[in-house]
Amino acid sequence: MRKVLVVDDNLPSRELIVDILRPLCLEVAEAPDGITALAAARIMRPDLVILDLTMPGMDGFAVLNELRHDPDSARTPVLAVTANAMPGERSKALLAGFSGFLTKPVSGAELRRRVEAFLNVTPA
Repeated sequence: MRKVLVVDDNLPSRELIVDILRPLCLEVAEAPDGITALAAARIMRPDLVILDLTMPGMDGFAVLNELRHDPDSARTPVLAVTANAMPGERSKALLAGFSGFLTKPVSGAELRRRVEAFLNVTPA
């Protein structure tokens, strides 16, 4: 079973993403912050990380940097999710090494399409 780690400090946003992923029959873990996310990634070795960019403490860019410097997660796709739709934010995220970029509110169809593409999975 493919594994996805969903990282967002906002519980309703995390729950929405998890609900959207449910039909894909994935093993999904959640983390409310960057430190917890890095610990979970080391244990779970996810096939995909869905990562909020704006979190208190360690933001998504810092988490991505740590993931990219860890040989076990350096090649793991990381999908940025953010409420910040300012011009340039997408290119900033992609240049930083994110594998993709979505803005909130997340479209369920678009998120599923992206996850299916990253993981080569289809709904049950």
